[in-house]
Amino acid sequence: MAAVRISSRSGLPSLLLYLGIGIALGQDGIFDVKFDNAELTQVIGYAALVVILAEGGLGAKWKEVRPVLPAAAVISTVGVGISVGITAAAAHYLVGLDWRQALIIGAVVSSTDAAAVFSVLRRVPLPSRITGVLEAESGFNDAPVVILVVAFSAVGPVEHWYLLIGEIALELAIGAAIGITVGWLGSLGLRHVALPASGLYPIAVMAIAVMAYAAGAMAHGSGFLAVYLAAMILGNSKLPHWPATRGFADGLGWLAQIGMFVLLGLLVTPHDLVDDFWPAIVVGLVLTMVARPLSVFLSLAPFRLPAREKVLMSWAGLRGAVPIVLATIPMVSGVEGSTRIFNIVFVLVIVYTLIQGPTLPWVADKLKIAEEPEPDDLGIESAPLERLRGHLLSVGIPAKSKMHGVEVGELRLPAGAAVTLVVREEESFVPSPTTVLRRGDELLVVATDPVRDKAEARLRAVGEGGKLAGWLGTGSGSGSSGTPGNPGPPGLPKASGTGGSAVRQAVKPVRPVKKLGPADDAPTTNARRS
Repeated sequence: MAAVRISSRSGLPSLLLYLGIGIALGQDGIFDVKFDNAELTQVIGYAALVVILAEGGLGAKWKEVRPVLPAAAVISTVGVGISVGITAAAAHYLVGLDWRQALIIGAVVSSTDAAAVFSVLRRVPLPSRITGVLEAESGFNDAPVVILVVAFSAVGPVEHWYLLIGEIALELAIGAAIGITVGWLGSLGLRHVALPASGLYPIAVMAIAVMAYAAGAMAHGSGFLAVYLAAMILGNSKLPHWPATRGFADGLGWLAQIGMFVLLGLLVTPHDLVDDFWPAIVVGLVLTMVARPLSVFLSLAPFRLPAREKVLMSWAGLRGAVPIVLATIPMVSGVEGSTRIFNIVFVLVIVYTLIQGPTLPWVADKLKIAEEPEPDDLGIESAPLERLRGHLLSVGIPAKSKMHGVEVGELRLPAGAAVTLVVREEESFVPSPTTVLRRGDELLVVATDPVRDKAEARLRAVGEGGKLAGWLGTGSGSGSSGTPGNPGPPGLPKASGTGGSAVRQAVKPVRPVKKLGPADDAPTTNARRS
């Protein structure tokens, strides 16, 4: 917990602190723990990477990823190939490694780390197209890199390069198909089957994501691509109890990072790193200043992106635990010089993460790319009501939401949905159509199953565009009287729907709430506490 707090305040990726803890516990450290099991480290590293990719996929917003999906796919494949070739040439000609070792290092360090990218980018206010490309790239490029490292670490020469490229394409296609299928089927099931306890939804979501990895690996496809795509589909499917699921996945992601980084710190022997320090600096310098920029500019040449955005993407190619985990593959395979490969990769990751991570906000500011952070997304949590064929939506109005100042009647919810309760400053009351909503309010919305998605879409549209959402191009609503092209007159908002009448009748007056006064625009009728 202390390491998380320090990393969040300093801007350093948390991996450095956890690696430091592992080094302090291990050889040459305070407790001198002897640990050299590379195979166990690789297995646990793979498992942790599955959880980290699942957490990243769950947090990826489809509206940001969809426009940049082609660019992310190209930079994750073509860009990786360019980076591998340039970095391997530097390792061979400048450091003196043989071609097999050089190719392994080139492949290992060409993968950007999902955990490092997610943790740093979410603190830097960048345009959505940049964050979308970088996050999707970090989720996609693990798959081809793993295939390359395994191929280069195999016994015997690597023959028929066209067959290797075909194998990569086939594994990626199988992984993508399985990930999309498992994610779609999982979201369909969770949206239509009410589980007996809300705490089961986060477990079910993570289990489906891990199942996608297992199915992809068993089908000889890319399990890493499968888990990321499945998690992305689940994360954009409006599942019940979503805030709880995101919190659970975030906690699991932290545990996976901590366990993986500490174990990697235990595996390294610090006094062996001295001889490989300068080779790591040379390889890292070529990777950061030559290979990464060329891979970004060449692979993104068909896409119309400003040069300064490409410069930022070049600098934001953060390495982390993934290259160190992949560096255990040649150790397990018994490749000659694998220990030196691991040491070079370890030093490279540490040094250049220390340089790139903290300076990324400064680079974005100098390139005039940093933006003001967008308003918080409207928090909507859904709980299915199986017997009533309905849903209970809990809506929190954040500080910068444009729903502030909107009357309940102006929400124009579809027929079958209604605001049944408002919680304001620890007091709850049944709203009237003229009740004015405020920042910090918590709304309880009941919606029948057929209009649940329309009701949520309308609430989000009002949160983004205000009461005129859907009328003047300020958002898209699904209200029954305010849909684009057929808006109702502003002075005569249609009733919120018939679905709320039974609910209102069921809420009997129990005790009076305090009178909020005319300025509060709250009704003075009686209502019970929520």
